Amino acid sequence: MSEWLSVPECAEALGVPLSRVRELLRERHLIATRRGDNNALYLPAGQIVDGDDGPEVLATVRGTVTVLADAGLSDDVIVEWLTTTHDELAATPLDALRSGKRAPVRRLAQTVF
Repeated sequence: MSEWLSVPECAEALGVPLSRVRELLRERHLIATRRGDNNALYLPAGQIVDGDDGPEVLATVRGTVTVLADAGLSDDVIVEWLTTTHDELAATPLDALRSGKRAPVRRLAQTVF
């Protein structure tokens, strides 16, 4: 995945205040990692999808992040896992989630244990 959003860019994309994005991060609806020279939080842009009423958070991210966090992975490792192509999916897990392949992604996530 080559597209990343800063927290302010994510807020703008979703049309919500910065505090709402921080809340989504705390509640694990979104996941981010620190990147760049300023070590700021960045989110893989693929977590934001076009919904019926405009941009929204990809709903299946939260459950997948929970499975991976329960396996003891840090947020940085989870972001890397979500954005790395896996042969079993023939895509990144984030791309697979975006195309509706929640079950195969979760099965693969459970093998991380």
